[in-house]
Amino acid sequence: MNLTKNGKKKAEPFNAEAEWTAIRENEAEANRYAAKCLAVCAGVCALAWLLNILGLFTIPAAITNIGMPVTILFLLMPTLICKVTDATRGWIKYVVMFCATFGIFVLACAMPKHSVVAWTLPLTLSCHYYSKKLTHLTLAASWILFSMSIYIGMYLGEGDLNLFFSFAGFEDIIMQRAKYDATLFSAFPRILTGKMLRHATLLVVLPRALILLAISSVCTTVASRTRRLLERQIEDSGERQRISTELDVATRIQGDMLPCIFPAFPERPEFDIYATMNPAREVGGDFYDFFMVDETHLAIVIADVSGKGVPAALFMVIGKTLIKDHTKPGVDLGAVFSEVNDLLCESNSEGLFITAFEGILDLVTGEFRFVNAGHEMPFIARAGGVYESYKVKPGFVLAGMESMKYQSGCLQLSPGDKIFQYTDGVTEATNAANELYGMERLAKVLAKNTAKPPARLLSAVKSDIDAFVGDAPQFDDITMLCVSYLKAFNSTESPNKQNNYTENSIFATNEET
Repeated sequence: MNLTKNGKKKAEPFNAEAEWTAIRENEAEANRYAAKCLAVCAGVCALAWLLNILGLFTIPAAITNIGMPVTILFLLMPTLICKVTDATRGWIKYVVMFCATFGIFVLACAMPKHSVVAWTLPLTLSCHYYSKKLTHLTLAASWILFSMSIYIGMYLGEGDLNLFFSFAGFEDIIMQRAKYDATLFSAFPRILTGKMLRHATLLVVLPRALILLAISSVCTTVASRTRRLLERQIEDSGERQRISTELDVATRIQGDMLPCIFPAFPERPEFDIYATMNPAREVGGDFYDFFMVDETHLAIVIADVSGKGVPAALFMVIGKTLIKDHTKPGVDLGAVFSEVNDLLCESNSEGLFITAFEGILDLVTGEFRFVNAGHEMPFIARAGGVYESYKVKPGFVLAGMESMKYQSGCLQLSPGDKIFQYTDGVTEATNAANELYGMERLAKVLAKNTAKPPARLLSAVKSDIDAFVGDAPQFDDITMLCVSYLKAFNSTESPNKQNNYTENSIFATNEET
């Protein structure tokens, strides 16, 4: 096991492939975003050019007519490249940054006074790539081209009077007559001297370079922090994917634990049984079960674990296993639940509990013995009648308190009778208006579909629930089970086994309530 110095387990190795994919995807998005921003800037430059032609600005036309087209061309080039290449190539980010930097460089050469803020554009765009290296390269290129633009602009571009206070022979004219008159100033010959270059370097190039450096530090920090957040997001995504995969496996395992092959007992003509479980999450806390206790006795179980998700699912596995293991011929169902309850209480640190209903149908006599631990009351449909709720004493939940004693009940079924049992996820299904499905709706749909066999009945109930709920999210597991007693077991086929369960039973029968 990989451990750190303090003995803790090291984190799983970073998924380099996932990081590379995410970075490439982000770069493509950043390319498209940068192209849009530069296209907007090109539009602003075109507008400024037009206003200057109309005379609203006082920039010499000869300068804008050369500088603006070149600047606009470079600012629009990333949009063309992104459309041609779909913005997914690794080299595009360098081309985008070059176009942005060089476009601003041409603009700064032509208009050094009006393009100071524009130099922040390449740096701010570079931080969207989450790459310190790219931001540093953009800063270096901006420094070089920015410095060059100052000196080139002094000779070729729009005149900046602040750089020419030391212009030999013309100090008085500049200070007195042409300090704010760029048109007059442009008529003078531009002779650069060492004093002027020093003046420009100390008062313009260095201060603005320091400003760019400060801005780049912010951009570098943003790029670095965002890169770390992206890496953490990738790690979290990988962890979520791992958990999702494990939950998918858990879902399949849980599904395999429940009887899911129908018809369940095709060789038994005495009964028909069907059950479904629809978890609200990947794994649920509801469960059902049915199995032959012996040749003439069918056991059915339906239960609901408090809570949801993995804890409830694990507790469900324990409860289901204990109930099935302790259900044996000759053992009263009340005693089964009493023993299961004590065992569940021993390993219940999370404070979970189970509402459960178990019944055993004697296929010879039709006697149905049951025990209820805080579960929903079943619906019974007599032959030729409709489903009606059958009130039974609820009892206390399993795993709620130690040393609880449970009592079993009994009712008599005849061929053609049916039993429908369910969990509270059915009656508590909620629609968008926060209305509950309720017992009344359940009773109506059961009565309407009484004649249907178990499989078709459960499908009809689920369809009615879905129609009621609509697009509202499912908050609880929905589990249903139906068994139809079709005919009595033929005792002549197995005379030695038919009464095995009944003769040894110690059931304590409750009065029906």
